[in-house]
Amino acid sequence: MKVDVLVIGAGAAGLMCAITAGQRGRHVLVLDHANKPGKKILMSGGGRCNFTNLGVTPAQYLSANPHFCKSALARYTQWDFITLVEKHRIAYHEKELGQLFCDESSKLVVRMLLDECAAAGVRVETSCAVEKVRKTEEGFAVLTAKGEVHADSLVIASGGLSIPSMGATGFGYELARQFGHNVLPTRAGLVPLTLSGKHLEHYQDLAGVALPVAETRVDKRHFRAGLLFTHRGISGPSILQISSYWQPGGDLRVDLSPEQDIGDWLVAQRAARPAAELRNVLGDLLPRRLAQRLCELWLGSKPMRQYRDAELHDTGARLHDWPIVASGTEGYRTAEVTLGGVDTDELSSATMQSKRVPGLYFIGEVVDVTGWLGGYNFQWAWASGHAAGEVA
Repeated sequence: MKVDVLVIGAGAAGLMCAITAGQRGRHVLVLDHANKPGKKILMSGGGRCNFTNLGVTPAQYLSANPHFCKSALARYTQWDFITLVEKHRIAYHEKELGQLFCDESSKLVVRMLLDECAAAGVRVETSCAVEKVRKTEEGFAVLTAKGEVHADSLVIASGGLSIPSMGATGFGYELARQFGHNVLPTRAGLVPLTLSGKHLEHYQDLAGVALPVAETRVDKRHFRAGLLFTHRGISGPSILQISSYWQPGGDLRVDLSPEQDIGDWLVAQRAARPAAELRNVLGDLLPRRLAQRLCELWLGSKPMRQYRDAELHDTGARLHDWPIVASGTEGYRTAEVTLGGVDTDELSSATMQSKRVPGLYFIGEVVDVTGWLGGYNFQWAWASGHAAGEVA
């Protein structure tokens, strides 16, 4: 079979690239080894697909070259994707912090992309593994489980290593290396953190206890969102966000009540409840079991009347700067994204084309561009896919 553009990967980036190229009149084939397209779209946002964010800027992306994402994001914005969603009459809502979700099901977003593919004459083949790729004088020859495909342009949209249970593999990285590309070290991102030893023993039985708002900090980076204790450690949006910046052995701090000056609050509580124990008073500010545990392990507890102002302010300062000694992450098994990937120094930021191999493109998660939690990674998929699709 001969096509103009062969896209490997039927996820968000691959389908967007195929649509854009197909609309230019290109003969496009999309291949995926999975049994259905858009698997990550289907499971995202609890099945409602957090498809973009109203506040997308390059500042929400991690990369060895923080400028690389600017061109693609500027040329296909969140508003462009929202226009597409509205064209297909998919109802959506803003949940928080600019995050946009489908009112009904993420299946509608996959259906929208497949309908756009059909309208652009794009063919999508699933359950089709790629066995070998080689460069030819005319372009590329790709041996698949269903035969050989020849293509002028080859687009790698195979994703990263996150959530292997959905079929994630290192295919894109292996192919990049095959063609001489540098691949930056990869690691799990947007992932729960694990505790071990005494740190796990101290907090393991708090599994299920949640803080609606906490502020996590690593160096100068901080995120304010929910926090959740798990059987293995800590999770919740604030932890997932900071996990992309945390390194093993690194310092991680949590403000357990960022919207309340705890010291001032405790002084006021002492006047109102002088006989109450500190642990019981704190149980009105923090989840009760967490307050009890922190007093047992770290703060101590006595009747409020026995504390001086300075002691209460010191207690407040410690709760605004709680140190967590994480031992690692839950890894790719539960990670939402993969950090690192194909080195952007060897790609065109305008087209995603390889500077080493004409006609070869890398888009989406396989590239060393990773967004925050909240729809940013989907927007990078749409934008990078569109950039490649405009020229492939």
